[in-house]
Amino acid sequence: MSAATAVNVGEGRAPSFWQSTNGKKAVMAVTGAILFLFVIGHVAGNLQIFEGRDKLNAYGHFLHSIGEILWVVRAVLILSIVLHIVATVQLALRNKAARPVGYSRKKAIKSSYASRTMYWSGPIVLAFVIFHLLQFTAGYIHPESQFIEGDVYHNVVAGFQVWWVSVWYILSVSLLGLHLSHGLSSLFQSLGFHHPKHTPLLKKAAVVIALLITLGYISIPISVLAGFVK
Repeated sequence: MSAATAVNVGEGRAPSFWQSTNGKKAVMAVTGAILFLFVIGHVAGNLQIFEGRDKLNAYGHFLHSIGEILWVVRAVLILSIVLHIVATVQLALRNKAARPVGYSRKKAIKSSYASRTMYWSGPIVLAFVIFHLLQFTAGYIHPESQFIEGDVYHNVVAGFQVWWVSVWYILSVSLLGLHLSHGLSSLFQSLGFHHPKHTPLLKKAAVVIALLITLGYISIPISVLAGFVK
């Protein structure tokens, strides 16, 4: 095979992989796994707020100390979110176009609420991530308070003392939890853990994991609003 032919073959494979249903599912699985690992790490870091100002600020200083690596991680995360949403929406449109109306209605009745919200909760979570970065990372949006560079504890507490910011955060994280409960179950199946005996247990495990993550996140704004963290 000549070099030109090899290039043409390579160019043909890339779009066919993305355009195929299995390719989109693979992209969803990989990006979903990346985002899930980030969600776990992020909530673990955020919960250090309950250990006091010094602990959380030390965590923030550590993140800033890795410099360019942190921005690479952020870029990978944003790219993963975009690819995850695009693949999800395109698969949804493809499935809708392929199904008869009657079957689609029957399927909707049997499907879970979490699975039915997968397609619109993703863009909402993306909007939340952008707002979150602008508020707590860049400091461009910090209503009713002054953003203090390096004082993560102050910025988090001051931010969540604004009730609508906390409500927006709780709503977005709750949607993320719904997304996770279905997404983790799908991820287990994509990894080959699909068996009549084990699948129901894995679905329950996905719900429990998603619930714990959601409670971990929303415990912070609730504690700030209640005055436990100040």
